[in-house]
Amino acid sequence: MSQNFSQLRKFVSPEIIFGAGCRHHVANYAKNFGARKVLLVSDPGVVAAGWVADVEASLQGEGIDYCVYSDVTANPRVEEVMGGAQRYLDEHCDVIVAIGGGSPMDCAKGIGIVVAHGRHILEFEGVDTLRVPSPPLILIPTTAGTSADVSQFVIISNQQQRMKISIVSKGAVPDVALIDPETTLSMDPFLSACTGIDALVHAIEAFVSTGHGPLTDPHALEAIRLINGHLVQMIANPADIALREKIMLGSMQAGLAFSNAILGAVHAMSHSLGGFLDLPHGLCNAVLVEHVVAFNYSAAPERFKVIAQTCGIDCRGMSHPQIRQRLVEHLIALKHAIGFHETLGLHGVGLSDIPFLSHHAMHDPCILTNPRESCQRDVEVVYGEAL
Repeated sequence: MSQNFSQLRKFVSPEIIFGAGCRHHVANYAKNFGARKVLLVSDPGVVAAGWVADVEASLQGEGIDYCVYSDVTANPRVEEVMGGAQRYLDEHCDVIVAIGGGSPMDCAKGIGIVVAHGRHILEFEGVDTLRVPSPPLILIPTTAGTSADVSQFVIISNQQQRMKISIVSKGAVPDVALIDPETTLSMDPFLSACTGIDALVHAIEAFVSTGHGPLTDPHALEAIRLINGHLVQMIANPADIALREKIMLGSMQAGLAFSNAILGAVHAMSHSLGGFLDLPHGLCNAVLVEHVVAFNYSAAPERFKVIAQTCGIDCRGMSHPQIRQRLVEHLIALKHAIGFHETLGLHGVGLSDIPFLSHHAMHDPCILTNPRESCQRDVEVVYGEAL
């Protein structure tokens, strides 16, 4: 009997521990992997916030040796990954723990890839390029957004060429994610807004992606419901741990959805833009999201209608052009409510930059699952609208 392979679905995720205070148990998980020496990857801001000290205390409590590597910038760079890999080898580490936002987590993933394969990180750009398992990897996110802690994506910035590379492989899925909403208390409102909008875009893009399916849809919709319903409140009440938990849970579910359904043009264009200008990833998404939704709507109208309904828009008696308009207006209003009034032009992007940006966006793996097939000219038009 012939099998219809188009109906087969796989779903990858790490072991997930979710809840306030779970960061304090990191040593138990490191011990499960037989850790003798841990490379602890972070960045100066997370060190200053005190979260690294909590991880160190946990490791010390179990008598596990470690060294700290915190030379990671906001968009993790090729040389930071290679430097971390050298440190891992020099210190004879056997487990990697990262605590931080998307940058330390992606850097840690990159370090694992390099030490496992013994090759330069730039050699792994693309889909399913990993051949050897990475060392045990435990990630502790301190932002509610990037979902690097549950995903098969690694995004590294190559600043020599002003480009970001994407590595997508189930070999990049961490072994353990300790998702502790308390760690997001140190986010400033701008970072909360950036990472929150990133998570919302993950969920929207995953739901309309050509790779979506019954295993990813429930996660995507629940993420939209949680983030749309609580992000504005959470930014206004930063100390409210119950709101933090809701956004963190929404971010995690968005991550599970996009890691398995992949993304679309917002992320392809955002990766290109973030590499070009070295801007926060969430900010790039925020500038582009409503323009891409407007462009894509006609390719998946029924699914966009479900997104609109999940955002609380009453679609009864409305035509698709009306729903499209309402959804775009809703996304703009949400952005304004959390403090985003950005355009690309405000960040120095000019018409002459658009061909370069569009060329690189067309080579990003995320463009492959965008619901509307797009050529470089389409992408140029959308960038133009976001100026």
